[in-house]
Amino acid sequence: MVLSVKNIAPMIRAKRVGNHPSILIDNITIDSRSQQNSAQTLFFAIVGPNNDAHDYIEELLDKGVRNFVVTHIPGGLVEKANFLVVENTLEALQTFAASYRSQFDFPVIGITGSNGKTIVKEWLNFLLGPDYNIIRSPKSYNSQVGVPLSVIAINEQHNLGIFEAGISTIGEMENLEKIVRPTIGILTNIGSAHDEGFANIGEKMKEKLKLFSHAKVLIYNKNKSIEAFLNPKVQRFSWSCKDDDADVFISKKSVLDKTQLKIKHPQGEFEIKIPFQDDASVENAIQCIMVMLYLNYDGKVIESRVELLYPVEMRLKVKNGINHTTLIDDSYSSDFQSLKIALDFMESQKQYKKRALILSDIFQSGLANDELYSKVSQLVISNKINRVIGIGEMIHKYRSKFVNCLTFKNTDAFMAAIDELDFGYETILIKGARSFHFEKIVSALEEKTHETVLEINLNAISHNLNFFKAKLKPRTKLMVMVKAFGYGNGGFEIAQLLEHHKVDYLGVAFADEGITLKNHGIKLPIMVMNPESTSYEAIIQHHLEPEIYSIKGLNAFLKIAAQKKLKNYPIHLKLDTGMHRLGFEVEQLDDLIAILKAQKTVHVKSILSHLATSDDLQHHEFALSQIELFEQMSMRLMHELSMKPIRHILNTSGISNYPKAQYNMVRLGIGLYGISNDPEEQPYLENVGTLKSIISQLRTIEAGESVGYGRRFIAERKSVIATIPIGYADGISRHLGNGVGYVSIHGAHAPIVGSVCMDMLMVDVTDISCFEGDSVVIFGEDPTVITLSEKLKTIPYEILTGISQRVKRIFYRE
Repeated sequence: MVLSVKNIAPMIRAKRVGNHPSILIDNITIDSRSQQNSAQTLFFAIVGPNNDAHDYIEELLDKGVRNFVVTHIPGGLVEKANFLVVENTLEALQTFAASYRSQFDFPVIGITGSNGKTIVKEWLNFLLGPDYNIIRSPKSYNSQVGVPLSVIAINEQHNLGIFEAGISTIGEMENLEKIVRPTIGILTNIGSAHDEGFANIGEKMKEKLKLFSHAKVLIYNKNKSIEAFLNPKVQRFSWSCKDDDADVFISKKSVLDKTQLKIKHPQGEFEIKIPFQDDASVENAIQCIMVMLYLNYDGKVIESRVELLYPVEMRLKVKNGINHTTLIDDSYSSDFQSLKIALDFMESQKQYKKRALILSDIFQSGLANDELYSKVSQLVISNKINRVIGIGEMIHKYRSKFVNCLTFKNTDAFMAAIDELDFGYETILIKGARSFHFEKIVSALEEKTHETVLEINLNAISHNLNFFKAKLKPRTKLMVMVKAFGYGNGGFEIAQLLEHHKVDYLGVAFADEGITLKNHGIKLPIMVMNPESTSYEAIIQHHLEPEIYSIKGLNAFLKIAAQKKLKNYPIHLKLDTGMHRLGFEVEQLDDLIAILKAQKTVHVKSILSHLATSDDLQHHEFALSQIELFEQMSMRLMHELSMKPIRHILNTSGISNYPKAQYNMVRLGIGLYGISNDPEEQPYLENVGTLKSIISQLRTIEAGESVGYGRRFIAERKSVIATIPIGYADGISRHLGNGVGYVSIHGAHAPIVGSVCMDMLMVDVTDISCFEGDSVVIFGEDPTVITLSEKLKTIPYEILTGISQRVKRIFYRE
């Protein structure tokens, strides 16, 4: 795509302001943090419920960006750039994408549904890739913003498009249909995802089908409910495993670890085996087979390709590597658009300054190789990659385009030399096409730990952060609590993400937590909520900000501050308004004021208190009395000390229940991690942490035989028992044993039997089809942390913070 600002203005019906209308645009973005922004970037300043990108325009100007689509031009910037002024920047982005899409005339597959969109898209790319130059949505870019950004990536060499479209409420699909304009439609499984945005399942189905308003054909699992809403002008190509009237009838049966399908279609019959047995994967594979049938592929070609289908990894994973490295695992995808996304993600990972990129040949870019690898080289430079390791014959051919580049003709050659490459103290992005089997590289470089992991969904953290930010007034600052190892989820990695989201403050309990974050490069101000006097020198050394809650503590800090000849060092005053845990009481204010007036070594950055009952509206009046007392005490301090500090009293529950008491800042804690004390609010938060393990061993016992210490479980029937390598040393309460708790295996509940041991527990899987090595969910979507806390008669905080640090944390982004 090469267009000028002058060309783009009429496409989006914009008023053009600026002196350089002929500047050529080769990059469209909405992300102010991307290192790929340049003088040829057109930045759409999207205004969302939680963020206004106009606030970052001045910062982008400093980085060299000179072209903006805006609703208004920030003061003083009129002469500094090209501005395209529109009423709504999101609508302008969508309008531009729709106009751009209209310039291309080739088949486009549009996919929607509740489940399976991304998998079907990735499998179709694999199955049709040998015959087409495909442009597809990167990862799961299927939103009101993601779809236009995906479509804008089309170029003249592409001859097939595959785009997914996701919606969460009515009125959204019409926008996406204009952008995608699919000629071939696929409707995947309609499930319960985003049900809250629709009045009923009929409304949801009708809305999703709008994507196919102008399609030539719709491929779907034959269903009378769906057909009731279909546009009669759209050709139907249906399949079914139950209805003989479908265009394609499919019978299936399990054969070992595969599923055998018998395909009966108008041109004949053939059989095929797919390497999956679960219903979702079988259905997704059938959708792909239907596309190949519609495109007139021969049955033998379909069979040979479909039997090679593979599990799709839909997320970027962050893992601890050997020799003090951080690995970003994107080892199943190598295309230009997803490389840009992965490099942007890498920018948010700043544990190590050194950066390495292990990259395979790139396929289906739609660009000539010389242009492609020139653009890749530009990405490498803009993202400050220190060294590139290329694997593949093509990247080897173009290695001269990269500075500090070492290449290997295949993965095996790289593996043979891996010990000589001296990986250490760096962040490594591993990105390769599936045919290169980069999972071998990840396995070799990954730090080895046992098979129990806590997976942390960074997208969910971002979602939950934005959910609570939407409740705040525009000028209310936000402190996020990352104490207790990020509520058990990992302190540094989450702090890094929060810094990326530009929150105002981080909160930790003790100095050592803050020191760890500072040593890892976190630059946000960090408040230490429970500082011990013995840590004051370390707090000052590492530029942390202490909460002061007693006269004794204040005097001790002032003494050290005076010795170090500090001036105006930031401190935070904690007031006790009824929690009766820490803080200055009303009777101590005279002494507090006198001490602060007599010194110049510190200044009060904020005044805070803590609500005792913010989550329990039965004590509403008590909470209001705390807020009133906080108002009185803080106002007296402000008046007598002639200062205007930040004031804050609300925690997560307070943000929702006492919005009028936001003051200048609020403190977000457990809500960030997907937990609400309000059952009505809980569905709007996303699960952050999923604790997983595997089945180590299966054994069959007879009725009357026992399991575990003390013979606390006696089988009443012939039973199959699975042993899971996780126990109370990992943070699993012994009280979950003897049938109190359960784990989830393939979506089914397996009750915990006998006593939970130090390093393992046992579950009853008699009625569950499973094998050794299968995945086990200890908590996540089911059971949830809330479910476990209710069974244990405790609170979710205790469950999360109790997970041992010997459990490996894996961070990922969808």
